Amino acid sequence: MTVLHLADEREAADLAAFLSRLLHYDRGAAVRVQAAGTALAVFGRPPSFEVLAVRAVRLAKPYENGLDVTLDVTVSAGELLESVDESAATAAVPAAVTGPPWAGVLPPRGGWRPGPALPSPDALRATVGAAVAEFRSRTEELAADVRTRAELDRIGREIWSRTVGDTGLPVRAVHAAQSLGFLRPSTRSGDLALLSSGTWLRLRTPYGAIAVRRSGGLGTLDVSVH
Repeated sequence: MTVLHLADEREAADLAAFLSRLLHYDRGAAVRVQAAGTALAVFGRPPSFEVLAVRAVRLAKPYENGLDVTLDVTVSAGELLESVDESAATAAVPAAVTGPPWAGVLPPRGGWRPGPALPSPDALRATVGAAVAEFRSRTEELAADVRTRAELDRIGREIWSRTVGDTGLPVRAVHAAQSLGFLRPSTRSGDLALLSSGTWLRLRTPYGAIAVRRSGGLGTLDVSVH
């Protein structure tokens, strides 16, 4: 079994927290894990948000001691979480699993360009808060005979597909960033960046990234680690 040596205990704790949040939304979640050099990237898709979440983790030493070898495998998020030893700053890579469709194709690694400036972190959090409040208010007002899953989903899609100003970034991407621990209270405006590549947008923070296709749901995945 391959054992990954993470840079420090904090990196291990952040990886564990990310996996725990993914499992909160999907107890059977799978993640795609890639490692090359001193960088580890863990990809997951929380179903509630229809986005791709990417958590980058620093390794203590180059993967396989710098040999021309990379790790690229889809595994159980739960099994990976169980293998994380925060005090030792290690994680053992579980056996591969048959991944969901989104894990089959990852995006171009290059070609990402800066996008429009984003509002401040406080403004982004306020946008998410207002969307949550609107969803709750509108769904609570529904009569019992029309309060169906289809109607709740319709209202949710309407609200969460709205964009943040003129950036083109859907509000659901910001909600995902906050829910997964990427948009923290300590995050400053200079820590955030919006990047684009083809039909894809990527919200980058110091703690992870959220990627989403501009035209809607994930469809055929094409999202970069970088």
